[in-house]
Amino acid sequence: MQDVHIGTLLAMLDLLGIAVFAASGALAAAHKQQTLVTFAFFALVTGVGGGTVRDLLIGAPVFWVHDWRYPAASLATAMLVWFTPRHWWRPKALDWFDAVGLAAYAVFGAAKSLAFGIAPLPAVMMGVITACVGGIIRDVLANEPSILLRPELYVTAAALASALFMGLVVLGAPNPVAAVIAALAGFGLRGLAIWKQLALPAYRG
Repeated sequence: MQDVHIGTLLAMLDLLGIAVFAASGALAAAHKQQTLVTFAFFALVTGVGGGTVRDLLIGAPVFWVHDWRYPAASLATAMLVWFTPRHWWRPKALDWFDAVGLAAYAVFGAAKSLAFGIAPLPAVMMGVITACVGGIIRDVLANEPSILLRPELYVTAAALASALFMGLVVLGAPNPVAAVIAALAGFGLRGLAIWKQLALPAYRG
């Protein structure tokens, strides 16, 4: 079974990341009042986009092509959003779902890259790519300003989760412990950024 060597908790983080990113994609389609087919497409490409780029870059089999659970999770999430009342989803729901996916997927991307023999520094970068690319694709499809261009911290939160996981593993922490600590830290920073509009200083020339 794919990714067994990474550990059960990290595999759960992978599915969690897929599901919440898929939810953010479906919510983007909901805000545009799109059809069920568009819901499903947005959910799928948002859910698997970052992981697909990661697998292509590290030379791994593209995960969702070889394991039906991942596209199934994306499509099931799209159906869930479609059939639930609109008032259940507050305007900030997309941001908070994205924050959970960002933290979980940054950790899993780094862990999988490390397991495939990638050195720690590029593995951290793979974690960031895993976490961010799906949201970028979603925003492009929805014709919205890219999440990268919003003022509050985004890539920084993914980098924190990925780098903290890697640092803890290098220092000898067990993968599950490192994964939980790093994912919570990444989510905490992203959540604080959403709440307080935290941002890095912009270039002023």
